[in-house]
Parts: sequence; C-alpha cells; structure tokens
Amino acid sequence: MLTLFSASSGFGQQRSPYRTDVGIDAPITGALLLGTAIGLNGMQKKDGLTEGEAYALRQENVNRFDRFSAGYYSENAKRVSDYPFYGSLAAPVALLLLDRDMNKKFGQIGALYIQTLAVTGTLFTSTVALVERSRPLAYNTALDLNQRSNRNSTNSFFAGHTAATATATFFAAKVFNDFHPNSAARPYVWAAAAAVPATVGYLRLRAGKHFLSDNLLGYAVGAGAGILVPHLHKVKRNGKGFSLVPLQGFTPNGYSYSGFSLTRQL
Repeated sequence: MLTLFSASSGFGQQRSPYRTDVGIDAPITGALLLGTAIGLNGMQKKDGLTEGEAYALRQENVNRFDRFSAGYYSENAKRVSDYPFYGSLAAPVALLLLDRDMNKKFGQIGALYIQTLAVTGTLFTSTVALVERSRPLAYNTALDLNQRSNRNSTNSFFAGHTAATATATFFAAKVFNDFHPNSAARPYVWAAAAAVPATVGYLRLRAGKHFLSDNLLGYAVGAGAGILVPHLHKVKRNGKGFSLVPLQGFTPNGYSYSGFSLTRQL
C-alpha cells in the first residue's frame, strides 16, 4: 500500500517543496498502475509476424528518417544498454538515501516516484499493445526467423528502455532542483539526467531494438513525466500552486462525464 504524506504550503530547509494528498494521489497512482497492467497484458497477447510477413519486410518500406537503422543488430549493445537502464531506476532512491533534506521526505518522494513511473508505464504498455511496428532487427535477414518474427519483434514503438531511463533521471534532477534551487551542482545534475537516457537510446538503436523515432518519442515521454509529475505537486513559497482533483458531473444535454481538473491559483 502506498503511503503519501501531506506537505505544508510553505517550505524551508527541512520542508518539502511538494504537496501530496493521499485521497487524491493514491487513487491516481492506483489507476495508473492498473493501466500499466492492462497494457502489459495486451502486449503479451500480441501474435508477432507470420513467416510470410517476416520474409516480406523490406528496408525500402521504412520511412526515410528511420531507414538507415533497418537491419541493425548487436547483442553486445543490447547487453550494455541494461547497465545504465537499471542503474538509472535506482538513481532517485540513492538520491533519497544520500541527501539529508530529501531523506526526511522519503515516503512522499518515493510515492511521487512510483506515480511518475506509472505514468510512463501506462503510456508505454498501452501504446506497444496497440501499435504493431517491427523492430529494426526484424529486417536483418542474417538472423534466425524466430528472432525476426516473434511476439517481441513487433514492440518497436516506442522505446521503453529509453522512456523509463529518462523518467528516472529527469525525476531525480527535478526533485534535486526543487529541494536545492540555489545549488551550484544543478547544471551538472541536469546534464547527467539528459545524457544517460540519450546513451541508452543510442545503444538500443545499435542493438536493433528501436528506430530513431521510437527512441526520440520514448525520451520525450520519459522526460516529460519525470518533470511534470513532481512539478504538478509543487507548492510555491506563498502556498499557491497546481492542484489536480477528480471531476464528474452532467452536461446540459444530460450526458455524464468524469475526469480530472488541473488548476493553478494565481
């Protein structure tokens, strides 16, 4: 069970720059985790390519922007990409443990991190479950037919490793920035946050797992989630900031609607 702590409206050295509400954030996180699970189930039900479809793949049928990498394959690049990928997921946790101010808000920031990962997870699994796009390696005729046509071979769009890595690194940078707005280390933290997922994206490209456009979208989705989720919970010094609350009602025509209301007090 997730535990979310409320933060006071103002903050100093020992106060959090974020406000969370268990009544709002817990249901949102739960819904996102459910969405991720549903998307993952959809991914597992994909059939992959038939033998004929695999043999029919042609590099010239790939759009010009991505065509250069059709046929790429590197087992070594795939293996190496896992190191920064898994390392990045642990980065926010390490930051929480090592930073004295953040450590005091471990529960709150940890819950925000789970919510942030769940946003990316829902977008990623849902998209991959719905979109059939063969990986670059599927165009490599030197590979075994099973590698080119199995269920996983059609999960190119979009890049999950890149998205998850960007989510973790940009979340860590954003939280560090908000807790230490005057730190001289901020430019280096942001630079590292940008460089690590870019490296993962390059390695996944060389591995033949994703086209360039897949990686660019994954990078944008991950970076966006990593920055926006904590930012939407941020409280200004005057206590004014963003709020996200459930919303439901009826239109003048009698139709019901539901969703979330995002507001900012000026």
